[in-house]
Amino acid sequence: MSEPLLQLEGVHTHIGAYHILHGVDLEVARGELTVLLGRNGAGKTTTLRTIMGLWRASKGCVRFQGEDITARRTPEIARAGIAYVPENMGIFSDLTVRENMLLAARSAGRAEDMDRERLDWIFGLFPALKRFWQYPAGLLSGGQKQMLAVARAIIEPRHLLLVDEPSKGLAPAIIQNMIAAFRELKQTDTTILLVEQNFNFARQLGDQVAVMDGGRIVHAGTMAALAGDEALQQRLLGLSLASHQ
Repeated sequence: MSEPLLQLEGVHTHIGAYHILHGVDLEVARGELTVLLGRNGAGKTTTLRTIMGLWRASKGCVRFQGEDITARRTPEIARAGIAYVPENMGIFSDLTVRENMLLAARSAGRAEDMDRERLDWIFGLFPALKRFWQYPAGLLSGGQKQMLAVARAIIEPRHLLLVDEPSKGLAPAIIQNMIAAFRELKQTDTTILLVEQNFNFARQLGDQVAVMDGGRIVHAGTMAALAGDEALQQRLLGLSLASHQ
């Protein structure tokens, strides 16, 4: 295997008086989709936010493309080619879909300057965004807002996409649309680290999987191996993927 695109080595994160991450060791392979699983409160979101520099690691090292980014500020990390889609989506409800996309397209001063070919590709992934292009984002449905959040993250090419629970609260039809979009994203040069609670969603997309518990990685391997081992699922997660078909 080639050198991982992203490595966390012994990462600890404190939020105020709370010690959330307790020595996280994680590798994300270049060109693959890695799913981060775990019960609520295991430290999954904190891991993403620590990678993005939104919360500072108190100990350990975060390496991206072989370079130490542990102490870098969030804008620097974004410029290095990492995008983050938070669980709350991070869209601006009072702005139109077009304006939200323009804010994310750092190289474009006007909507007309956005990469038309890439925008058409995004419209192919999420047709609703083209339909509601001039609508305030706050009027979109939950699923459409999630589509916009992902679209903002990929309006410019990224090396690494961090996505926090993209299927949360979505209707089954929208989840299938999201799965199709991530499958197409996997065909590009984008590496993805995905936090997800919908285990069927995770099974369909994941190449690799890491399971967190108590602020640590307690299991890492292929998604295929985890999906095929119900005893391991029960031990790590307290349920089986088979029950979430």
